[in-house]
Amino acid sequence: MMILNKFANYLISKKIFERELVESASRKMLEYGENSAGGLAKILVSDFAAVHDTVFEALARHYAFPHHDVEVDQLSPAQQEACKEILHKIPEDLKKKLFYHKIFPFQITNKQREILQVLASDPTDKIIQEIVEQSSFKRIEIFWAHLKTIEDLIALLAPQRNEFLQLLEEAGQVLSEVDDGSSGFEMNEQALDEEINKSLLVNLFEGALLEAVSRDASDVHIIAANRNTIDVFFRIDGKLQLWHRQDNTPPEALSAVVKDRSIGVDRFERDTAQDGFAQRMIDGHLIRFRISIIPVVSSEFDRRFESIVIRVIDDRKVITDFRKLGFQTQAEQEFVKSISTSKGIIIVTGPTGSGKSTTLMAALHHVINPTVNVLTCEDPVEYVIKGARQLKIGHKMSFDQAIRAILRHDPDVVMVGEIRDKITADLAVKLANTGHLTFSTLHTNDAPSAISRLYKMGIETFLLAYSINIIIAQRLVRKLCVNCRRPLSPEHWPAALAIGLSQEELESGTIFEPVGCPKCSKGYKGRVNIAEALYFYPEVRNEIVKSINDIDEERIRAVAERHGMLSMRASGIDRMRNGLTDLTEVLYATAED
Repeated sequence: MMILNKFANYLISKKIFERELVESASRKMLEYGENSAGGLAKILVSDFAAVHDTVFEALARHYAFPHHDVEVDQLSPAQQEACKEILHKIPEDLKKKLFYHKIFPFQITNKQREILQVLASDPTDKIIQEIVEQSSFKRIEIFWAHLKTIEDLIALLAPQRNEFLQLLEEAGQVLSEVDDGSSGFEMNEQALDEEINKSLLVNLFEGALLEAVSRDASDVHIIAANRNTIDVFFRIDGKLQLWHRQDNTPPEALSAVVKDRSIGVDRFERDTAQDGFAQRMIDGHLIRFRISIIPVVSSEFDRRFESIVIRVIDDRKVITDFRKLGFQTQAEQEFVKSISTSKGIIIVTGPTGSGKSTTLMAALHHVINPTVNVLTCEDPVEYVIKGARQLKIGHKMSFDQAIRAILRHDPDVVMVGEIRDKITADLAVKLANTGHLTFSTLHTNDAPSAISRLYKMGIETFLLAYSINIIIAQRLVRKLCVNCRRPLSPEHWPAALAIGLSQEELESGTIFEPVGCPKCSKGYKGRVNIAEALYFYPEVRNEIVKSINDIDEERIRAVAERHGMLSMRASGIDRMRNGLTDLTEVLYATAED
């Protein structure tokens, strides 16, 4: 029987969670190199979809932290002012950090000794001690409070405002329709400058960047809705959402603002695709933005509209601990085994936006250490990887030129951004067969089809069989909000039964569907991967070697599944059984299965 820490035993003895769940979470915690009560609490919430307040209220009781909840809507004006005075005494950077960790300095409980009462959703959070180190408050009392209570206090007493959007609102309706005067009208540069100067579109652009970061959006889309209307969309959890519609404004004006405030693009070029970048200090962190601009055709034949997509590159979101990617147990074990060797190719496949780069970044961080030379070849370089030497592909250095240069640069570990053709495939195989650990990506629907793709590029079967360690095919599905999810409605049971769920599981109420609440987006919050991991067991290698005219993907899949590989859909069903996602997401992500 597994040896559990005191908090784990407390959870079981108080019947807060079943022993099996606590043991699973404890094993996962030990894999992360932790064995603390707080570590177990975080794992239960992040990896096992436990309700935050249930776990951390138990943690507070275990450590005898007092419980203090506040009726936020009942706070008097005097109490609100007292809270604000306390917040004024906290340094701004520390205050942002406390709010991010859901910690709120609430009130003075002993005016003579000036003891500060601190409300925390996790009373064991070490950030709380920074209040003593960085402020005038030298005595604190820590209380546990519900997560929503702290969020409501922050929203009421210290709302995080977007200064650019405030300026835009204060300016009022200063935009006026452009009087084109004729069907052949085309905005000239003088007209654009006049529109920019009077419309405060700079604030709209800067406000969109700031809001995208605060809402955890991966991309910002700026498109022309019609000749005098602009739509700004955010991509959140993989889905585009309309954030702002700007009326009475020519789309060319906002395009010009974006170009003026970006690097690497020409404001006067409107007939070809352009790539640029920008960077801003937001919440004390340098956030980078990759900007793509393409000319688009519209029904307004007399205008030259452009579509703008801005990728948000926030280094704070890079996962450096491979185990925090959340792969299922066998896939994780096989992936770790594959990247813990000195040679071979690790391939991650999937469509755009499936989390391939995130997986590769985490895998690279797992192998980086001062004893190895890690080189990457990327187009473009998005995240700066500490401990790696990163090559940027450009017009003076192609992919194959970069990889050939890498071969002469004494590498130990190499990441090739994407295997695009036979040249890059040959070079990746050469790297693997000369004793280098090689990471790369492919765009295929599943793991076995990646082998077929490489074979059709011209790579011999024996080279494929003995140079590849593992192929991971993955997708991202939206996670259900644990605050509002509900058991799957009976009308959806036939579809659930059709993909392999049992009647007993459906009747037990452990398969959920989205609802929607103020804490989420239409019932979802965050994303989790579903993946199939094709590890190259000897039997898999033998199947590839004996292929003559074509790769038999189904035979390879059958061999891998006998070894325990989950298909993409089976991985998704397992996520459903753990309450992480729902039927719609799994069916959408695995539609080709």
